Amino acid sequence: MFISLKKKLEFLRNRPYQAYELRNDDTQPARMLFVDEHKPSIAKGAYKLMDLTFHNTVRTVRKGHRDAVFAILSNIIQTLVMVGAFYLFMDFFRSFGAGMAIRGDFLLYVMSGIFVFMVHIKTMAAVAGADGPTSPIMQHLPMSPTISILSAALSTLYTQIVSKAAILIVYHLLWMPLEIHQPFGAMMMILLAWFSGIAVGTCFLAVKPWFPKATGTAQQIYSRFNMFASGKMFVANAMPATMIYFFAWNPLFHIIDQGRGYIFVNYNPLKSNLEYPITISIILLIIGLLGESQTRKHVSLSWFAGR
Repeated sequence: MFISLKKKLEFLRNRPYQAYELRNDDTQPARMLFVDEHKPSIAKGAYKLMDLTFHNTVRTVRKGHRDAVFAILSNIIQTLVMVGAFYLFMDFFRSFGAGMAIRGDFLLYVMSGIFVFMVHIKTMAAVAGADGPTSPIMQHLPMSPTISILSAALSTLYTQIVSKAAILIVYHLLWMPLEIHQPFGAMMMILLAWFSGIAVGTCFLAVKPWFPKATGTAQQIYSRFNMFASGKMFVANAMPATMIYFFAWNPLFHIIDQGRGYIFVNYNPLKSNLEYPITISIILLIIGLLGESQTRKHVSLSWFAGR
């Protein structure tokens, strides 16, 4: 005799990924009908995760432009415009003796701050705008918000690295020979700025479903405020102690100053450190992931019905 349909459905509800034929004299499944009971190995699961992340990263890169080359060219133009604007702005004050005296490549000094700033801000914006739990793509079973965050971050890193590499190659060939004291350390600062952007963007992503308009405004304020608060226009070692307090709270200020220590052979950062941005980024990432997990449990499409 088979058990009642009600009990069978109740059992299947507790085991959503398997379907069994049950007998009333035994609570164990008698025969599996649809799904293989063997769990995938760790290697197979990691391969599927990387494969899904790769394809979603490509989709994210091409979201704004059908051709990824145009996305990179657009980012190169934005970077060049910002570098040119800050170069003229700082050179104008230098001509009147009000700027910092830079003993070295002044254009490389400007780019060292702009590159790190743009990697951080672009990553923050991409992660904050990643597909959330109510996005239509989340209806596909293998997809998850974690993969969406990782794909958004990797797509931004790819675009930024290719753009910066292209600018530096042209700079080396057409302007003057490029000399970086410790290229590996400088690259690590780019990755640290990227990681810090992920941490900040995750916090914005966690709050966004609750306060979408306020979160968007906060993102813009954060981006605009860091134009000055990142300290990319100043040499930290030459700043007075009373002025350092306006910038020392910002992890991006420490990353930029430490990066210049790796780029220039005659610069040794004395008023910044690496422990602070790493610690703050890890704390913000944990807070953001915990907040995103709680938001995922409560968010509903009805929240956005009237928006």
